[in-house]
Amino acid sequence: MKQVPIGVSARHIHLSKEHIKLLFGPDYELQVLKELSQPGQFAAKETVTVVTPKGQIDKVRILGPARSRSQLEISRTDAFTLGIDPPVRESGHIEGTPGIRVIGPAGEVELEEGVIVAARHIHFHTDDAAKWGITDKQKLTVRIEGERAVTFEQVIARVSDQFALDMHIDTDEANAAGVKTGDIGFILS
Repeated sequence: MKQVPIGVSARHIHLSKEHIKLLFGPDYELQVLKELSQPGQFAAKETVTVVTPKGQIDKVRILGPARSRSQLEISRTDAFTLGIDPPVRESGHIEGTPGIRVIGPAGEVELEEGVIVAARHIHFHTDDAAKWGITDKQKLTVRIEGERAVTFEQVIARVSDQFALDMHIDTDEANAAGVKTGDIGFILS
């Protein structure tokens, strides 16, 4: 049985170097709060506020390191709070998505696009993917046992020699299934 650890991904934002400077100051470097499951990735100590005409969310955690483009990943519940309707997308696929205002301690940035509900996915190291016959972008089915057992379909395989094995779902999906970070899923197909 192909087992995969589950990581519950709360709302967060990825920022470009340019936007970090505008939000925190010209020579600012993000400070590491904790390392994440993916090598080189971290939750930063810093947070920002995100605002739309209909709502706002304070203390949105920044994930580092800096990316080429800024992107906010939220749950569907967060989208209701903000009064927007972002699509479910893979990370980095932000074309045609809603924008949002981001406020930091030194300034603010208006993102023209970049708000998504992240598609559920599994990070595979190339060795794990090869061992299990899984290819990049393949759609998988994953069963999670427990009190509120659930089967997730359309789970996107993301394969790279830079990844560590980990399935990412958002807080809405985790709460509906009674899942917490560290639980185990079983890849069915």
